[in-house]
Order: sequence, then structure tokens, then C-alpha cells
Amino acid sequence: MEIGMEHKDSLDEKSSVNKLGRVSVLGIFVADLCFTSARMPKVGETIEASGFAVGPGGKGSNQAVAAARLGARVSLISRIGADAFGEMASRTWAACGVDASATQTVEAATGAAFILVDPLTRQNSIIVHPGAGGGITTADIEAAAGVIANSRVFVTQLEQPLEAAARAMQIAREAGVITILNPAPAKPLSPEVCRLCDYLVPNEPELEALTGVVPDSIESARMAGDRLLELGVGTALITLGARGALLHGPTRSIHVGAVDAGPVVDTTGAGDAFIGGFAAALSLGCDPLASTRFGCAAAGIAVTRLGTAPAMPALREVEALLTASSPTST
Repeated sequence: MEIGMEHKDSLDEKSSVNKLGRVSVLGIFVADLCFTSARMPKVGETIEASGFAVGPGGKGSNQAVAAARLGARVSLISRIGADAFGEMASRTWAACGVDASATQTVEAATGAAFILVDPLTRQNSIIVHPGAGGGITTADIEAAAGVIANSRVFVTQLEQPLEAAARAMQIAREAGVITILNPAPAKPLSPEVCRLCDYLVPNEPELEALTGVVPDSIESARMAGDRLLELGVGTALITLGARGALLHGPTRSIHVGAVDAGPVVDTTGAGDAFIGGFAAALSLGCDPLASTRFGCAAAGIAVTRLGTAPAMPALREVEALLTASSPTST
């Protein structure tokens, strides 16, 4: 990675040799069933969509794909079914070099997500069923402990059971691995879980659900970020859609503007692109601010394309966009 390398953290020799560039991700794969429609049907009503597509998705899988395309060496811990959607998962991971420690099971089908995209605003609504991924257990985490401990950065979300995510973060913390939790879908987090988070990365609805604060301005987002810090989170990294992201920690709070890559087509994969980019940059030694800008650029490109995993940009694209853009932060 070239962008941001002037901001590298100092690493000890052992970390540089064994962990530099390594990202482990715990999360699920689902098949995205994406409909384009101006509204949801009423109960008992049938309406016609103006578009439809099927593709690979699931937050954990998307974030793993994004980080791999952006230069990290990625391992994914997951579960998929022995079915057509599971085959889609395996093809997706193989194509971008993700090392998937996925346990195939015949007891549950691979999950799916219903995604509704508004053709005018390009905003989306999502209903997800984790399927086989919902069966990830702490035993799966113990089996993958070495994969987690040998990473520089560990990433997870809440589409698989919270107990599994918490145990994985505990293993990562004990091994000195940077931990990133994307609290999606939003659910209550105990102080014990919050204290395991070096970075908690909510979007605006998730931030409101976690703190009760509506982040309708940068200052209100900072207020909500303070509440997360009080719960024990190391740094709140809040994604703000078209307003970029807020890197909010105990000693500094920096608003990083969005990076414009062109007309918005589909916002579905924006958050996953951001987290994958942020994790990849951190794993390669960039500092948190440079990594946040890198994530914003990755998200800026992803929203110009349809889908989630297929929309994730390549490293050269993000580097070119950052070279052509003037970073803004306050």
C-alpha cells in the first residue's frame, strides 16, 4: 500500500514480520437478493420491482472481500451451507484471495438478505437471515484462535451470535491484536463487550440505537461518541454517510469528509467497504486518521456500483482516488 504509508505506526520487529498486513474477520455470508422499488408493499399487496439482482453478501464476508482487495492478507471465520449459495460464497472468496476457514454444514442452509433500494435516493433497507452463519459457536472461535492471534487486526459484527463475537475479541485482545466491532444489526452491548473494542464502528441508526442520541450534526455525533467512550470503547469511529466519518477518541475528535468518486448508484455496501478499507490500512501500518481517510475513499467508490461484495474497489482505485482528492478533516 502506498497511500498513507508516511503515517505508519512504529511496529516491533516480531509484529512486522508475522502480523503486518494480516486481517482476520469473523462474520457470515448471505446471498443478497436485491430489489429496486420506490416503496415497500403494504400487507397483502403485490407490487412490481423495477430491478432485481442476486449476489454475494453478508457483512463479515463483504468486509473480508474489501480488505483483501485493498491489499490485506485476510482470513475469514464463518459457516456456510452445502448448497448453491454456499458455492457462491466459496467462489467469491477464492476470486479475491480470502482464506476462508468456513465450516460447511448440512444442518442449515446458507443465509440470505432481502435488500430494497430506492431508485431515486439510492438508499436501502435490509432484512437478513443468517442461516448457517447464525450457528457459529464459541467452539468455532476456539478452533480458530490461532488465526485470530496471528492477525494484526481483527474485525467482527453482530450478524452471528454475540457470544462468539465477544470470545473472538477476547482472544484478539489477549494476543495484542487490534479489535474492530461493527455493531450491526444494533443490539445492546455490555460494558464488558465495549471494553474489548479498540474501535466500535456504528452507522447513524446504530449509533442512535446504542446511545439514544440522534446524530443529526457532527456535534451530536460527538456527544453520542462520548457515551460510547463512557461504556469503555477505545475509539468510536462513526460512519455518517455522505458526511464522511467521525474518528472520536479520548484525546481527539476528527471529522473526515466523504470522498467523492462519482454519482451514487447503490449505498448498500458503503459501510462494509469503509470497514474493510480501514482494517486493511491499519493492518499495513497506517495511523487511524490515514486509515479513516482510506476507508472513506473505499466507500466513495463502492457507492458508485451496484451490489455489495462485487462493488468493493481494488487497491489501485483507492490510491488513485486519494491522490486526486484533497482530504478534508475538522
